[in-house]
Amino acid sequence: MRRSNQTNQKSCKTTQIKILAKAWILFVVVTVAGLSSPPASYAEMRMNVLTGAIKEYVESHPLSLPASFKHQLSSNHQGLWLADIYHLTGLRPLWVTPEGPGKKAAIIFLYLSKSNIEGLDPDDYGVTRISDLWRARHPQLLAELDILLTFNLIQYIHDVSFGRLSDVNKAFDPVASIEQTLSVPDLAGYLAGLPPSHRHYTELKTALKIYRAIEKDGEWPRIPAGKTIRPGDLDDRVPAIIHRLARSCDLDSKVSDLTHYDRSLIPFILQFQTMYGLEPDGVIGKKMLAAMNIPLSRLIQQIIVNMERWRLRQHDLGKKYILVNIPNFNLSAFDKEHIVLDMPVIVGGFKYQTPVFSDHIRYIDLNPYWNIPKSIAVNEELPKLKKNPYYLVNKRIRLFSTGDNAGELDSTSIDWAGVSQARMAQYRLRQDPGPWNSLGKIKFVLSNPYAVYMHDTPQKGLFSRFRRDFSHGCIRVSNPSGLAAFVLKDLPEKWSLEKIDDIIKSGNRRVITLPIPLPVHITYQTVWVDKKGNIYFNRDVYGRDEVLMKALFNK
Repeated sequence: MRRSNQTNQKSCKTTQIKILAKAWILFVVVTVAGLSSPPASYAEMRMNVLTGAIKEYVESHPLSLPASFKHQLSSNHQGLWLADIYHLTGLRPLWVTPEGPGKKAAIIFLYLSKSNIEGLDPDDYGVTRISDLWRARHPQLLAELDILLTFNLIQYIHDVSFGRLSDVNKAFDPVASIEQTLSVPDLAGYLAGLPPSHRHYTELKTALKIYRAIEKDGEWPRIPAGKTIRPGDLDDRVPAIIHRLARSCDLDSKVSDLTHYDRSLIPFILQFQTMYGLEPDGVIGKKMLAAMNIPLSRLIQQIIVNMERWRLRQHDLGKKYILVNIPNFNLSAFDKEHIVLDMPVIVGGFKYQTPVFSDHIRYIDLNPYWNIPKSIAVNEELPKLKKNPYYLVNKRIRLFSTGDNAGELDSTSIDWAGVSQARMAQYRLRQDPGPWNSLGKIKFVLSNPYAVYMHDTPQKGLFSRFRRDFSHGCIRVSNPSGLAAFVLKDLPEKWSLEKIDDIIKSGNRRVITLPIPLPVHITYQTVWVDKKGNIYFNRDVYGRDEVLMKALFNK
């Protein structure tokens, strides 16, 4: 195997020498011939030499290109689409001339070099080698420069538009991306418009800049473990805690000289706890110290992970939309990028995780029925029926048979002790509208393959809990009437809170179809920025950050 590799390397090196020699001979011939030729002809001959060098490079050097896309294209495939791209221009260079890199080349190099502001790594885009070749004028080196600019531009367009972890084979066409790049009149404007432009992404870019600036001043000192610190306590660690809060701009300068846990420090401790997904109790214990000791490098990676999540999603969220953030147990309604409604929600537990997706509200169901999913009927309702045959009646749940002779059945007449899970799955269970209904008084219906929707709940007390991840995957909203008013606001028929509540009080079912479905984005963001500019590093309820960090940073 080693001998084979040595032979391949020797063959590759010999090929490179031959190509370089050919290009040099052509260059000399053109130069000599050009002494007696008109300037235009001389320039054209120099371009022909460069074109020849590009042809040789594309055909002979697919393996010398930078690392391929993360979800891999083979080296042979790289060579094929690079050849397709250069055949668009008759194998002429795209970004350089015999005199060197052009204006577009400079723009491309600038965006590759500053890709770190998007949470990307400039080293992934060949900037070192491109920089080394920038002043080269030999045809072979100019050919390499042009091809490196092309390849790395494609990779950058893919990564900043779709995310590094997206499936390149399904979501991205390298040839079409270059055709688009060549056709735009403003290349810089085009490249600047590739990342998401909505506030959720741009605020993370700002957060990344802030934390990188903090990192330049050095890692914050680790705060030693010890006993719990409560308001009024004297503790040698208090100055270090104050220093840590000051470094991340989470502290007012007025309390910077304290040597004990003064009550004036409580608001800042509560704010820190909230921003790190801790229960805000004002007590400095093990969990808070652990959060304060998270290295800056880790927090920066967490910001980048969440920027990647936004790149993986559709960039246009809509002018009016609903955003649910699973780890924050929160729903926000946006109109022209302004939050007009904000509320706690309940999401799926770890076993029944709420999926991440984008969809639309198609209609609102007031005083809805609840068609109980088979999984709940089999795994939860059947055991209760075996204990109490009147369970369905007490819960106002009707039982229906299925098939050609489907109809309503008397659930109290069935010997539930002998009913198997397979037989239970053949029944259909439906709960009547009313205060007992598990969907509450309003259901917001989406159309997605997960059968996930948003709804009210009769268990209002659950919204006061700190952690709210205990649904079967659907999203329970704490202010359903307010959300309904937001959704229906722009309809021709005027819908007020009073009108909605009147229908609910009547007990009659009413389905309101939206003429234009409203976008809903179910997200999983463990870092975000609130409207006051506070940067939240919050709980990772489903443990997904570590997976993305390994994929992005374990090179």
